[in-house]
Amino acid sequence: MIEAMTKYNKIFFPGLMLILSFLIMTPVVLADTPAESKSKNYGLDITVEKGMGISKDEIEKSDLPAIIGKIVGAGLALLGVIFFVILVYAGISWMMAMGKEEKINEAKDMIVAAILGLIVVLAAYAITAMVGGIFAK
Repeated sequence: MIEAMTKYNKIFFPGLMLILSFLIMTPVVLADTPAESKSKNYGLDITVEKGMGISKDEIEKSDLPAIIGKIVGAGLALLGVIFFVILVYAGISWMMAMGKEEKINEAKDMIVAAILGLIVVLAAYAITAMVGGIFAK
């Protein structure tokens, strides 16, 4: 009887949480766009204008350094995701090593290499930002 109840709980409660999360999130997802914004960006231009004080026209006429900055920012975001995936993979491989020292050491080395790579990328970005700030004046 207790084992059957445990099996029932393992199925019932996660399912209930999933259903409740859908019921709670539905009004948020189905929210309508503001009346003053019927464009395809769903009011994001209004948010940018009010939050950052930048108009849509100023955003559209970006110069070369701004475009390069956006590309570098996107590349750094991609590198951050890659480092995160490497860390998760190394952590999972460490957990799955089952006490084998060789596999544990490989996972540790992978974690150290990922962290060092992240430090190098962030240092390069900091140096680039500093040099760009110096020459921009």
